[in-house]
Amino acid sequence: MSVARPVALVTGSSRGIGFAVAQALAREGFAVAVNGPADDAELSAAVAHITALGVPAVAAPFDVTAIGEHDAALERIEQKLGPLTTLVNNAGVGVLRRGDLLEVSEESWDRCLSVNAKALFFLSQAFARRLLSRKRPPLFHSIVNVTSSNAVAAAEHRAEYCASKAAASMVSKTLAVRLGREEIAVYDVQPGLIATEMTAPVIDSYRERAEQGLTLFPRVGQPDDIGTLIASLASGRLPYTTGLAIPADAGMLVPRF
Repeated sequence: MSVARPVALVTGSSRGIGFAVAQALAREGFAVAVNGPADDAELSAAVAHITALGVPAVAAPFDVTAIGEHDAALERIEQKLGPLTTLVNNAGVGVLRRGDLLEVSEESWDRCLSVNAKALFFLSQAFARRLLSRKRPPLFHSIVNVTSSNAVAAAEHRAEYCASKAAASMVSKTLAVRLGREEIAVYDVQPGLIATEMTAPVIDSYRERAEQGLTLFPRVGQPDDIGTLIASLASGRLPYTTGLAIPADAGMLVPRF
């Protein structure tokens, strides 16, 4: 009898941290649904790369902010890969413009909250309802939310981003409380200084600050660092845990004096 394979949806996984997570899960034997907002060349290339690792992978193009499309998107994934066991909410956006919080636009506020918090909540809701509606195979089931160090640490020039990530972090806790009795684990991974396309405009300045002691490890992180961490969580290698907020920030927020 064949053993059921874990199946993961990773949002925002055609590049950056999400792509690293998808690769790490594939190396753990997960089938992976690779998500991006559009069915474009970048998404196709990401799927091809994951498939080359020897696991089933499919493109799952949909806009995470289109709440009404979540159920249909999950259904399409399961028709191709089998029952989902894992959701990694990684899709996220930054501010439209860094600057004085007294000048933050409603557009930038709504964009951050819509993608980083609202979409995360409702996709998790749709995923959890699906899991609870059926008998599940004896595999580890989890939701892993990628928030940020800014869920905790205030950044004056990115107030709306901080607010959205703090909201997502609290959503992770409430999901953990609700889903614990269903044996579904929920984690909040809070990356710090990670070199991605999103951080490219400022990463050199942060790299210098890291070398000067902003982080306890004197370097910025790489997407693969986060991928390895999330694959460990999704594989159940932190047994008897849920509701954890895990700072993946090289000790940046450790209180010091």
